[in-house]
Amino acid sequence: MRNSGPAAIGGWTVKWTFTGGQRISQSWNGTITQDGANVTAGNVSWNGSLAPNGTASFGFLASWSGGNTAPTLTCSTT
Repeated sequence: MRNSGPAAIGGWTVKWTFTGGQRISQSWNGTITQDGANVTAGNVSWNGSLAPNGTASFGFLASWSGGNTAPTLTCSTT
C-alpha cells in the first residue's frame, strides 16, 4: 500500500476477489478476512498511519484448487 496523496492517512484497506478457489491460511502485517472468494486486508496498529508517499506491506500464504490467476485489487483509505 502506498499513500500517493498529499496528506497523511490514518488507515488503509485493500479488497480483491479470487477467481481460482484460493483460500488464505496465514497472514502477517495486516488483518485479513475472507468470505468465499472475497478478501479484505486492512492495516494493523503499527502500519495504518502513512505519511505522503509512505508505504506499508502485508503478506499471506494461500492454497488453491483451480486456476491461480492474479486478482484485481481495490484500495481505499480511512
